[in-house]
Amino acid sequence: MKTTIYLMRHGESEANKRDAFLGHLDLPLTETGRAQARLTRDHLLANAERPAVIYASDLSRAYETAKCTADALGMAVVRNAGLREIDAGLWENQPFVSLIEKYPESYRIWREDIGRSCPDGGESVAALWERVMCTLTEIAEKHVGQTVYIFFHGTPIRAFAAHCFGKRCEELKDIPWPANASVTKAVYENGAFSMADYNRYDFMGDMATVLPSTT
Repeated sequence: MKTTIYLMRHGESEANKRDAFLGHLDLPLTETGRAQARLTRDHLLANAERPAVIYASDLSRAYETAKCTADALGMAVVRNAGLREIDAGLWENQPFVSLIEKYPESYRIWREDIGRSCPDGGESVAALWERVMCTLTEIAEKHVGQTVYIFFHGTPIRAFAAHCFGKRCEELKDIPWPANASVTKAVYENGAFSMADYNRYDFMGDMATVLPSTT
């Protein structure tokens, strides 16, 4: 039996709007982000199987995005800290342009070779990869035979996609960033994840917001 998993990135946050690096700092969605959450809700209601459970990172930008869909389905959202974005350390809430000036070498590695990166004073991407894969595996094994919705963050989704595509953490640079409020679909079966559809956001039209490849 398999677990079907839909993985959604949160809508645009206040930091996304300012082109700033956001990790564990708990900033809300923008009005655009809330509109994106509604579009994602409508897409899921029309195109995805009804979930048995809805999970979200415990950070409000992911929880709020999840709640939009959960309310429409009359369901609760289960918060899970293991789904958090990377701990950004000293990079937290810093504009990308400031990171280039303050941390030129470590931020260069983030932009050019993200799988080997670690924000100054924060969590390494390798540690995030392990944390996220452990959390997602636990969820998948808990809900075998069911459909699960998970709302969380860009770096964790990107790491998960790399794993599904058979890449190592050091190859993460080959995977594009997921767009805000995008939908990714995967399957867990016989102890392994496989990708069904990555980073779908065509349903957003002009409301789509995509991370620059240089962030």
